[in-house]
Amino acid sequence: MEAVPLIFTSGWASGINAYAVVLLLGLFGRFGGADSVPPALERTDVLVAAGVLFLCEAVLDKIPYVDSLWDVAHTFIRPVAGATVGALLASHDPGSLGEVAAGALGGTTALLSHGVKAGLRMAVNTSPEPASNILLSLSEDLSVAGLVTLAVFHPWLAASTAAVLLALGLLIVWFAVSRIRRFWLRRRERRRARAAAA
Repeated sequence: MEAVPLIFTSGWASGINAYAVVLLLGLFGRFGGADSVPPALERTDVLVAAGVLFLCEAVLDKIPYVDSLWDVAHTFIRPVAGATVGALLASHDPGSLGEVAAGALGGTTALLSHGVKAGLRMAVNTSPEPASNILLSLSEDLSVAGLVTLAVFHPWLAASTAAVLLALGLLIVWFAVSRIRRFWLRRRERRRARAAAA
């Protein structure tokens, strides 16, 4: 049961930035003395690959529209990363949760948070200035770093925070989608009214 909050939090964070999750967990395991991190994430090749990919994401994620293309490409990668990290965490703590269940929990949570991130990014990309995009990307990076760090030392508090953030994100995306849908319906009705008047 000990690994469950770490699996949930790492799944949520993987949906936002999977490479940062792997990098941070690996660094905490290797240099921070975190016993909950499996040795597979502490390997040098894993840390180097995660570091390089994190740097790519850190740059590309701040460019309007490029970030949405990056998100589309990562619609499969982030949930798989969340599932893989979840399964590794479960295998490292055998009494907590089966690897398949842990993978499902991590992957599903990653898919949900990725959907929230991608949806919010598409909404932010409609603004003409790049500052909001950069600020949102930085806040995502900081929240991932903060929650993964918190999860290593206080897993239940981190999982509770991730659950609240996920619920808020889903509500915001639902609200944004309903507003956009209403806008398109009004626009269609105005076009029909103009066509009928002409």
